[in-house]
Amino acid sequence: MKRRYILLINIMLLFLILAVAGTALAATEEKPSGAGLETTAEAAVLMDAYSGKILWSKEPDKELPMASVTKLMTMLLACEALEQGKISLEDRVTVSENAWKMGGSQVYLEPGEEMSMKEMFISVAVGSANDASVAVAEHIAGSVEAFVEMMNAKAKELGCNHTKFANPTGLPAEGHYTSAGDMAVILREALKYSEFRKTSSIYRYDLRGGDFVLWNTNKLLKWYRGVDAGKTGWTNEAKYCLATTAKRDGLRLISVVLGTPEPRSHFRETIKIFNYGFARYESVNFAEKGDKLDTVKVDKGVMEQVGVVAAEEIAVAVPKGQKKNIRSEKVIKDGLEAPVKKGQKIGEFVVKLDGRELQRFPLLAQSNVGKASVFQQMYKVMNKVFGVK
Repeated sequence: MKRRYILLINIMLLFLILAVAGTALAATEEKPSGAGLETTAEAAVLMDAYSGKILWSKEPDKELPMASVTKLMTMLLACEALEQGKISLEDRVTVSENAWKMGGSQVYLEPGEEMSMKEMFISVAVGSANDASVAVAEHIAGSVEAFVEMMNAKAKELGCNHTKFANPTGLPAEGHYTSAGDMAVILREALKYSEFRKTSSIYRYDLRGGDFVLWNTNKLLKWYRGVDAGKTGWTNEAKYCLATTAKRDGLRLISVVLGTPEPRSHFRETIKIFNYGFARYESVNFAEKGDKLDTVKVDKGVMEQVGVVAAEEIAVAVPKGQKKNIRSEKVIKDGLEAPVKKGQKIGEFVVKLDGRELQRFPLLAQSNVGKASVFQQMYKVMNKVFGVK
């Protein structure tokens, strides 16, 4: 009997040891997202720009003021309006009194002054001009209030649940906040537009024929190799903020820091985060935006097949040394039937690491394929059966 009790106790101890070991293993496997890197920022995120995957973070959902980093959304909406043909860079933008009275950083616009949309956009991106931001907002939406509605609608569309805009400038206002995670998503979306990338990479611009020189507030354009876009911000409430991106050896990373404490600390902390990312990750690149990856059969169409193209750059960041374990496959719809519209989603490009899915990228139809008439379809059948030419 005594031996049975001893055996039972030993079995119970064994189960206890296994349970503790399992908990410890789980703890090591599920390290906190901020492990391995320290930052003085209140919140920060490192994101793979291509896949949108967060590689490292500290308080990514914490809602904080964002100062002029706000202007990333202002620029994103301007780029959308440009692409949709609602505005053009040659538009003459007239300055309102509302724009003229904006405080903070500005290019000292006068009521009634006219400036091209191109130079207004540059003033926002390079000089962080609040007056130009309001002028752009009013030109696009008719009023600041209407533009703010657009900003919040776009944030909602992007799934930014910790963001709310009260103005297009970032000047302190009640109910104006974002999170590091949300701002990384907004910057990632803005990077899809060539006008945004081109304009926010300008380091110096001579405005008004050189009478007024703009210097980009994002000093990392000169201080850190690979940085080519982004936006800074500072107010007493928000402290020092920066959302920016850098690309090296095919790997594009996004860094966002909110609430760093002292001058230039947003640059220092961003450099630290980028160094961490580029040291630990590498990019696996499959295709550029618009690359033709396949063809697919189209039933009842004037053409029998259509090209399959990448909707965006297809690439993922993986820990260094794991590139060899990456696999990919194209999943394309069966039974595609005309009519097919150019840009219509017809499949997905799936990337896997060690058999585990990492990311799906949309694949689009390369061109329009109209529906064939009854006679055209009959002709095709006869041609296949009888070789009619």
